[in-house]
Amino acid sequence: MFPFNNSFDFKIEIPEEIEAFRSTIREFSEKYLAPIVNKVEETNEIDEDVFKKAIELGLVGVGIPPEYDGQGGGSLMMAVMIEEISRFLPAFATAIAVNHLFAYPVLAFGSEEQRRKYVTKIAKGEAFAAHANTEPGAGSDVAGIQTTARKEGNKWVINGRKLFITGANRADFLVVSARTSPPPSSKERWKGLSLFIVEKGMPGLKVTSRINTMGLRGEQPYEVILDNVEVPAENIVGEEGNAFKAIVSTYDHGRIGIAAQAVGIMQGLLERTLDYTAMRNAFGRPILSFEAIAFKIADMLINLEAARLLTYWAATLMDKGSKDAIMAASLAKTFATEAAEKASINAIKMHGGYGVVRETGIERSLRDTMITEIYEGANDIQRLTIIRSLVKKRFGVSVDLT
Repeated sequence: MFPFNNSFDFKIEIPEEIEAFRSTIREFSEKYLAPIVNKVEETNEIDEDVFKKAIELGLVGVGIPPEYDGQGGGSLMMAVMIEEISRFLPAFATAIAVNHLFAYPVLAFGSEEQRRKYVTKIAKGEAFAAHANTEPGAGSDVAGIQTTARKEGNKWVINGRKLFITGANRADFLVVSARTSPPPSSKERWKGLSLFIVEKGMPGLKVTSRINTMGLRGEQPYEVILDNVEVPAENIVGEEGNAFKAIVSTYDHGRIGIAAQAVGIMQGLLERTLDYTAMRNAFGRPILSFEAIAFKIADMLINLEAARLLTYWAATLMDKGSKDAIMAASLAKTFATEAAEKASINAIKMHGGYGVVRETGIERSLRDTMITEIYEGANDIQRLTIIRSLVKKRFGVSVDLT
């Protein structure tokens, strides 16, 4: 069973309430998301009415405990929600899930006052939030953050530039990473980082240009400038100088959602490709009857179900608090997103000319999938996480592969 402990580690149980929740999300997606996909592609905007409906259903509160006015549920419930939404509109899944990238570190490392003041508003849909960590020269390398925060009396003054910040335009609150002290040595670069809650409207906070990425139209990232932004001392999340764990553990949870996003994309592709190849005739018969087509669809299903199982397994381990959840999340994210890329390419080919027509939505799956392979830690970074975990389990030592 190496590197895992025993066969019980692979046990996945889907509670009835999560399956009932899936039905609710599926109905929402088919009714409100499917009809607007082409409009979102054209306008690069998602109607506010869709967000209002999601708030009514409590989707923004998934993963937030009831004591903070949330719907409860853990990584598995979040994965199911993201999967079902991504079957039609992965960008909307990103728009909803990005709130959790703010809520998680505050729930896990913040003060009770911060949870009551900020997380409850997110859970009720009264506010949206974002997570501002990535910079022009630092993303997957969290320790490379250059944004700074200096203490002045009872406040912190933050200066820096953040890039690829999803949801920044809508965010009422942002959790922002900044260096509050230099690292003690090159081997301890992770020390000296802190997290701060920055509120919309604070002087010096500027959400500037929208970044026109190739995929996830409707919910594309922004650049955020922090120019002498003053935040109260009580807005620091957790201990000063020890935010590295809070940041990376946020991504450990978040990448399960990215795996689920890829699963949803593949599910939608499978359904549309199967229907198209059964309807489309060539040489007097449906192209589905040709072995070259049939085998590609079979492979699509094989990879889809393998990705789904990996994702649910990683989510289950995370909800159990297993130490192996980190490796499992990296396995799931890497496999699912790369399987979705392969499925997208094959779906385009099987649709022929229609596969590259934007209105059919097939080529969009490839553009969206390419984003999933990059954000929440690029897949090569996931491979580093996997091999480091593997070596540590086998030999009991850490290894530097950078």
